[in-house]
Amino acid sequence: MKLLLLRSDHIEEYKQLMRVEKPIGTLLLMWPTLWSLWIASDGMPHWHLLLIFALGTFMMRSAGCVINDFADRKVDGAVKRTAQRPLARGAVSEGEALTLFALLIGASFVLVLLLNWQTILLSFGALALASVYPFMKRYTHLPQVVLGAAFSWGIPMAFMAVQESVPAIAWVLFIANLLWTVAYDTKYAMVDKDDDLVIGIKSTAILFGRWDRHVIAVLNLTFLACMAWVATQVTMSIWFWCGFTIAGVWLVKLQWQINDRSRDKCFKAFLSNNYVGLAMFAGVVAGL
Repeated sequence: MKLLLLRSDHIEEYKQLMRVEKPIGTLLLMWPTLWSLWIASDGMPHWHLLLIFALGTFMMRSAGCVINDFADRKVDGAVKRTAQRPLARGAVSEGEALTLFALLIGASFVLVLLLNWQTILLSFGALALASVYPFMKRYTHLPQVVLGAAFSWGIPMAFMAVQESVPAIAWVLFIANLLWTVAYDTKYAMVDKDDDLVIGIKSTAILFGRWDRHVIAVLNLTFLACMAWVATQVTMSIWFWCGFTIAGVWLVKLQWQINDRSRDKCFKAFLSNNYVGLAMFAGVVAGL
């Protein structure tokens, strides 16, 4: 297999590989990064940092989707939800997918070069996590934990870019977001659980079994507890607690939504976590 030049007549397929039409992943990755930029800056961060991290978030999430489809190219066809993905149906080649992945990673690294050298070093952690995550579902029932780390790596990078250090509060935010990510991605895994059992894909939804909803509830409660601790360390105003309360109420609503474990409701609950991140971000911005 070798890298190939991208084809102009495959633009739509490349966009599908990158999930351009499905921005939920970019948003879920961006919210915690924005929380961190605001907290690290003690208010509005510099515009160039916002631009770098926003573009970097989009490109790294897109790269993650591409390498995920490459890793799953031989099993996606057996899953109803993923059967029409470009690699699964043979609309693009493996070489094209790897070329697109390399270009997205390269563009992301160019952006990181505009930051301090400490953040550049941290960026290699982001690359490693994004590259290995798609393959973890073959070896462990905890691929959602690896995804959580990947989706949280922007937090220490944001603090390092602003403060040239990663204080304890950044790692608490990291843990908080990792827990939240495992919770909502378990809901996502619940959608494919029956198919995954047949084809041998591992996930927390399978690992947790009949306790899946209970574990999700505990993860979300711990996430909220961590966020509350962070707020006390930076002396957030009442406005943060308004956003925090909205996020908490929304999580309760989503917990009720997955009660019967139906595929459609679990998928909608996964998508609706976007509003949790938004409410928490609004609270951080207003509360600082």
